[in-house]
Amino acid sequence: MSRRTRGWTRREVLAAGTATAAVAATGFPAPAVAVPRTLRIGFVTPRTGAIAVFAEPDDFALGHLKKAIGPGIRHGDLTYPVEIIVKDSQSNPNRAAEVAQELIVEHEVDIITATSTPDTTNPVANVAELEGVPCVTNDTPWQPHFFGRRGDPKKGFKWTYHFFWGLEDVIAVYTGMWEKIETNRVVGALWPNDDDGLAWGDPRLGFPPVLAEKGFTLVDPGRFEPLTDDFSAIIATFRDRGVEIVTGVVVPPDFTTFWTQAAQQGLRPKAVTVGKATEFPQAIKALGKRGDGL
Repeated sequence: MSRRTRGWTRREVLAAGTATAAVAATGFPAPAVAVPRTLRIGFVTPRTGAIAVFAEPDDFALGHLKKAIGPGIRHGDLTYPVEIIVKDSQSNPNRAAEVAQELIVEHEVDIITATSTPDTTNPVANVAELEGVPCVTNDTPWQPHFFGRRGDPKKGFKWTYHFFWGLEDVIAVYTGMWEKIETNRVVGALWPNDDDGLAWGDPRLGFPPVLAEKGFTLVDPGRFEPLTDDFSAIIATFRDRGVEIVTGVVVPPDFTTFWTQAAQQGLRPKAVTVGKATEFPQAIKALGKRGDGL
Protein backbone atom coordinates (compact mmCIF):
# COMPACT_ATOMS: atom_id res chain seq x y z
CA MET A 1 0.00 0.00 0.00
CA SER A 2 1.25 3.50 -0.77
CA ARG A 3 1.37 6.10 2.00
CA ARG A 4 -1.48 8.00 0.36
CA THR A 5 -3.79 4.97 0.22
CA ARG A 6 -2.83 3.34 3.51
CA GLY A 7 -6.07 2.21 5.12
CA TRP A 8 -4.83 0.06 7.98
CA THR A 9 -1.51 -0.43 9.71
CA ARG A 10 0.38 -3.67 9.09
CA ARG A 11 -0.62 -4.89 12.56
CA GLU A 12 -4.30 -4.27 11.82
CA VAL A 13 -4.07 -6.03 8.48
CA LEU A 14 -2.46 -9.09 10.10
CA ALA A 15 -5.06 -9.15 12.86
CA ALA A 16 -7.93 -8.92 10.43
CA GLY A 17 -6.35 -11.57 8.20
CA THR A 18 -5.93 -13.99 11.10
CA ALA A 19 -9.53 -13.53 12.16
CA THR A 20 -10.79 -14.04 8.61
CA ALA A 21 -8.69 -17.17 8.18
CA ALA A 22 -10.00 -18.62 11.44
CA VAL A 23 -13.62 -18.08 10.42
CA ALA A 24 -12.97 -19.48 6.95
CA ALA A 25 -11.77 -22.73 8.50
CA THR A 26 -15.21 -23.22 10.08
CA GLY A 27 -16.98 -22.91 6.74
CA PHE A 28 -19.11 -19.99 7.85
CA PRO A 29 -19.09 -16.62 6.03
CA ALA A 30 -16.61 -14.14 7.48
CA PRO A 31 -18.24 -11.20 9.26
CA ALA A 32 -17.30 -7.64 8.31
CA VAL A 33 -14.26 -6.53 10.27
CA ALA A 34 -14.00 -2.84 11.18
CA VAL A 35 -10.72 -2.08 12.90
CA PRO A 36 -9.96 1.63 13.30
CA ARG A 37 -6.43 2.48 12.32
CA THR A 38 -4.24 4.97 14.15
CA LEU A 39 -4.24 8.49 12.76
CA ARG A 40 -0.76 9.96 12.72
CA ILE A 41 0.06 13.67 13.04
CA GLY A 42 3.60 14.86 12.40
CA PHE A 43 4.82 17.98 14.20
CA VAL A 44 8.08 19.76 13.33
CA THR A 45 9.35 22.35 15.81
CA PRO A 46 12.72 23.96 16.71
CA ARG A 47 13.40 22.25 20.03
CA THR A 48 17.11 23.01 19.87
CA GLY A 49 19.27 25.62 18.14
CA ALA A 50 19.11 29.38 17.74
CA ILE A 51 15.32 29.71 18.06
CA ALA A 52 14.70 26.96 20.62
CA VAL A 53 12.87 29.49 22.83
CA PHE A 54 9.95 29.24 20.39
CA ALA A 55 9.46 25.57 21.29
CA GLU A 56 9.40 25.93 25.07
CA PRO A 57 5.56 25.84 25.24
CA ASP A 58 5.39 22.68 23.09
CA ASP A 59 5.05 20.12 25.88
CA PHE A 60 2.39 22.21 27.62
CA ALA A 61 0.37 22.63 24.42
CA LEU A 62 0.77 19.00 23.33
CA GLY A 63 -0.28 17.83 26.77
CA HIS A 64 -3.56 19.73 26.49
CA LEU A 65 -4.08 18.49 22.93
CA LYS A 66 -3.62 14.85 23.96
CA LYS A 67 -5.98 15.35 26.88
CA ALA A 68 -8.61 16.84 24.57
CA ILE A 69 -8.27 13.97 22.10
CA GLY A 70 -8.45 11.34 24.84
CA PRO A 71 -8.84 7.79 23.49
CA GLY A 72 -9.18 9.09 19.94
CA ILE A 73 -11.33 10.85 17.38
CA ARG A 74 -14.86 9.51 17.06
CA HIS A 75 -16.25 9.04 13.55
CA GLY A 76 -19.44 7.06 13.09
CA ASP A 77 -19.24 3.93 15.19
CA LEU A 78 -15.46 3.93 15.39
CA THR A 79 -12.93 5.75 17.56
CA TYR A 80 -9.61 6.35 15.83
CA PRO A 81 -6.54 6.51 18.09
CA VAL A 82 -4.26 9.49 17.42
CA GLU A 83 -0.48 9.42 17.55
CA ILE A 84 1.50 12.68 17.51
CA ILE A 85 5.09 12.29 16.29
CA VAL A 86 7.35 15.23 17.17
CA LYS A 87 10.55 16.03 15.27
CA ASP A 88 13.17 18.65 16.10
CA SER A 89 14.15 20.97 13.23
CA GLN A 90 17.20 22.07 15.25
CA SER A 91 16.41 25.61 14.02
CA ASN A 92 17.89 24.56 10.69
CA PRO A 93 15.94 24.70 7.40
CA ASN A 94 17.79 21.72 5.93
CA ARG A 95 17.10 19.63 9.01
CA ALA A 96 13.44 20.70 8.95
CA ALA A 97 13.11 19.36 5.40
CA GLU A 98 14.84 16.10 6.38
CA VAL A 99 12.56 15.34 9.32
CA ALA A 100 9.49 16.29 7.28
CA GLN A 101 10.55 13.67 4.74
CA GLU A 102 11.01 11.14 7.55
CA LEU A 103 7.53 11.82 8.91
CA ILE A 104 5.94 11.36 5.50
CA VAL A 105 7.92 8.41 4.17
CA GLU A 106 8.87 6.43 7.28
CA HIS A 107 6.06 7.26 9.69
CA GLU A 108 3.36 7.65 7.00
CA VAL A 109 1.69 10.57 8.77
CA ASP A 110 -1.79 11.56 7.66
CA ILE A 111 -1.09 15.25 8.16
CA ILE A 112 2.03 17.24 9.00
CA THR A 113 2.26 20.45 11.03
CA ALA A 114 5.07 22.90 11.71
CA THR A 115 5.61 26.13 13.59
CA SER A 116 7.98 28.94 14.53
CA THR A 117 9.49 31.14 11.80
CA PRO A 118 10.19 30.41 8.11
CA ASP A 119 13.29 28.39 9.03
CA THR A 120 10.92 25.58 10.04
CA THR A 121 7.57 26.23 8.38
CA ASN A 122 8.79 26.87 4.83
CA PRO A 123 10.91 23.75 4.22
CA VAL A 124 8.31 21.51 5.90
CA ALA A 125 5.50 22.93 3.76
CA ASN A 126 7.62 22.58 0.61
CA VAL A 127 8.23 18.88 1.29
CA ALA A 128 4.54 18.28 2.08
CA GLU A 129 3.47 20.04 -1.13
CA LEU A 130 5.88 17.91 -3.16
CA GLU A 131 4.76 14.67 -1.51
CA GLY A 132 1.04 15.45 -1.64
CA VAL A 133 0.46 15.34 2.12
CA PRO A 134 -1.82 17.84 3.93
CA CYS A 135 0.17 20.38 5.92
CA VAL A 136 -0.83 23.15 8.34
CA THR A 137 1.71 25.69 9.61
CA ASN A 138 1.71 28.82 11.77
CA ASP A 139 3.86 31.35 13.70
CA THR A 140 5.39 32.89 10.58
CA PRO A 141 4.04 36.12 9.09
CA TRP A 142 2.23 35.08 5.94
CA GLN A 143 4.42 37.09 3.54
CA PRO A 144 7.72 35.34 4.46
CA HIS A 145 5.89 32.02 4.34
CA PHE A 146 4.03 32.44 1.07
CA PHE A 147 6.48 34.51 -0.93
CA GLY A 148 9.47 32.84 0.73
CA ARG A 149 8.21 29.65 -0.87
CA ARG A 150 7.90 31.42 -4.24
CA GLY A 151 4.13 31.30 -4.04
CA ASP A 152 2.01 32.66 -6.86
CA PRO A 153 -1.13 34.48 -5.60
CA LYS A 154 -2.97 33.39 -8.74
CA LYS A 155 -2.34 29.70 -8.03
CA GLY A 156 -1.67 29.28 -4.32
CA PHE A 157 -0.73 25.82 -3.06
CA LYS A 158 -2.68 22.55 -3.21
CA TRP A 159 -1.65 20.68 -0.05
CA THR A 160 -0.28 23.31 2.31
CA TYR A 161 -2.19 25.78 4.49
CA HIS A 162 -0.87 28.55 6.71
CA PHE A 163 -2.52 30.77 9.32
CA PHE A 164 -0.91 33.72 11.05
CA TRP A 165 -0.95 37.49 10.96
CA GLY A 166 1.07 39.39 8.38
CA LEU A 167 3.66 42.13 8.08
CA GLU A 168 0.87 44.67 7.74
CA ASP A 169 0.03 43.94 11.38
CA VAL A 170 3.67 44.00 12.52
CA ILE A 171 4.31 47.33 10.80
CA ALA A 172 1.16 48.90 12.24
CA VAL A 173 2.09 47.87 15.78
CA TYR A 174 5.74 48.89 15.52
CA THR A 175 5.10 52.31 14.00
CA GLY A 176 2.22 52.88 16.41
CA MET A 177 4.63 52.46 19.33
CA TRP A 178 7.34 54.63 17.77
CA GLU A 179 4.92 57.48 17.20
CA LYS A 180 4.20 57.65 20.94
CA ILE A 181 7.74 58.72 21.83
CA GLU A 182 9.86 61.66 20.75
CA THR A 183 12.55 60.65 18.25
CA ASN A 184 14.11 61.95 15.06
CA ARG A 185 12.16 59.18 13.25
CA VAL A 186 15.34 57.63 11.83
CA VAL A 187 14.98 53.83 11.80
CA GLY A 188 17.92 51.41 11.49
CA ALA A 189 17.06 47.95 10.13
CA LEU A 190 18.53 44.60 11.18
CA TRP A 191 17.26 42.37 8.40
CA PRO A 192 19.22 39.12 7.81
CA ASN A 193 19.68 37.20 4.59
CA ASP A 194 16.88 34.71 5.22
CA ASP A 195 13.19 34.43 4.30
CA ASP A 196 12.17 36.66 7.20
CA GLY A 197 14.73 39.35 6.53
CA LEU A 198 14.09 39.37 2.80
CA ALA A 199 10.34 39.78 3.33
CA TRP A 200 10.54 42.39 6.10
CA GLY A 201 12.94 44.45 3.98
CA ASP A 202 11.15 43.93 0.69
CA PRO A 203 10.83 47.31 -1.08
CA ARG A 204 7.28 46.54 -2.16
CA LEU A 205 5.74 44.23 0.46
CA GLY A 206 7.79 44.97 3.57
CA PHE A 207 8.62 47.88 5.87
CA PRO A 208 10.28 50.37 3.43
CA PRO A 209 7.22 51.76 1.61
CA VAL A 210 5.12 52.10 4.77
CA LEU A 211 7.93 53.79 6.73
CA ALA A 212 8.34 56.31 3.92
CA GLU A 213 4.60 56.93 3.84
CA LYS A 214 4.53 57.56 7.60
CA GLY A 215 7.47 59.96 7.52
CA PHE A 216 10.21 57.73 8.90
CA THR A 217 13.71 57.71 7.42
CA LEU A 218 15.03 54.20 6.86
CA VAL A 219 18.69 53.29 7.25
CA ASP A 220 19.11 49.85 5.70
CA PRO A 221 22.73 48.63 5.63
CA GLY A 222 21.77 45.51 3.66
CA ARG A 223 21.32 41.84 4.49
CA PHE A 224 23.76 40.09 6.82
CA GLU A 225 24.29 36.36 7.24
CA PRO A 226 22.54 34.86 10.29
CA LEU A 227 24.72 33.93 13.28
CA THR A 228 27.34 36.53 12.45
CA ASP A 229 29.82 37.52 15.15
CA ASP A 230 30.55 41.11 14.12
CA PHE A 231 28.01 43.92 13.73
CA SER A 232 30.59 46.70 13.85
CA ALA A 233 29.94 47.99 10.33
CA ILE A 234 26.17 48.07 10.85
CA ILE A 235 26.53 49.78 14.23
CA ALA A 236 28.87 52.40 12.75
CA THR A 237 26.35 53.10 9.98
CA PHE A 238 23.52 53.48 12.49
CA ARG A 239 25.59 55.78 14.68
CA ASP A 240 26.80 57.93 11.79
CA ARG A 241 23.28 58.28 10.35
CA GLY A 242 21.76 59.26 13.69
CA VAL A 243 19.56 56.18 14.15
CA GLU A 244 17.29 56.53 17.21
CA ILE A 245 15.00 53.57 16.44
CA VAL A 246 16.31 50.04 15.77
CA THR A 247 14.09 47.37 14.32
CA GLY A 248 14.61 43.99 12.70
CA VAL A 249 13.87 40.28 12.84
CA VAL A 250 16.83 38.28 14.13
CA VAL A 251 17.48 35.14 16.13
CA PRO A 252 18.32 35.66 19.83
CA PRO A 253 22.08 34.93 19.49
CA ASP A 254 22.40 37.59 16.77
CA PHE A 255 20.61 40.21 18.81
CA THR A 256 22.71 39.42 21.88
CA THR A 257 25.85 40.00 19.80
CA PHE A 258 24.49 43.19 18.25
CA TRP A 259 23.22 44.65 21.52
CA THR A 260 26.47 43.92 23.37
CA GLN A 261 28.58 45.46 20.62
CA ALA A 262 26.22 48.45 20.34
CA ALA A 263 26.90 49.28 24.00
CA GLN A 264 30.64 48.94 23.46
CA GLN A 265 30.54 51.21 20.40
CA GLY A 266 28.32 53.93 21.82
CA LEU A 267 25.05 53.26 19.98
CA ARG A 268 22.16 54.14 22.28
CA PRO A 269 18.82 54.17 20.42
CA LYS A 270 15.68 55.44 22.11
CA ALA A 271 13.53 52.57 20.83
CA VAL A 272 14.37 48.97 19.99
CA THR A 273 11.66 46.79 18.48
CA VAL A 274 13.03 43.52 17.14
CA GLY A 275 11.08 40.43 16.14
CA LYS A 276 12.13 36.89 17.17
CA ALA A 277 14.92 37.97 19.52
CA THR A 278 12.94 39.94 22.11
CA GLU A 279 9.72 37.93 22.25
CA PHE A 280 10.59 35.64 25.16
CA PRO A 281 11.66 36.21 28.80
CA GLN A 282 14.48 33.69 28.49
CA ALA A 283 16.12 35.62 25.64
CA ILE A 284 15.85 38.94 27.50
CA LYS A 285 17.19 37.41 30.70
CA ALA A 286 20.33 36.33 28.85
CA LEU A 287 21.10 40.02 28.19
CA GLY A 288 21.36 40.82 31.90
CA LYS A 289 20.94 44.51 32.75
CA ARG A 290 21.10 45.34 29.04
CA GLY A 291 17.74 43.63 28.66
CA ASP A 292 15.97 46.10 30.96
CA GLY A 293 13.53 48.22 28.96
CA LEU A 294 13.47 46.09 25.84
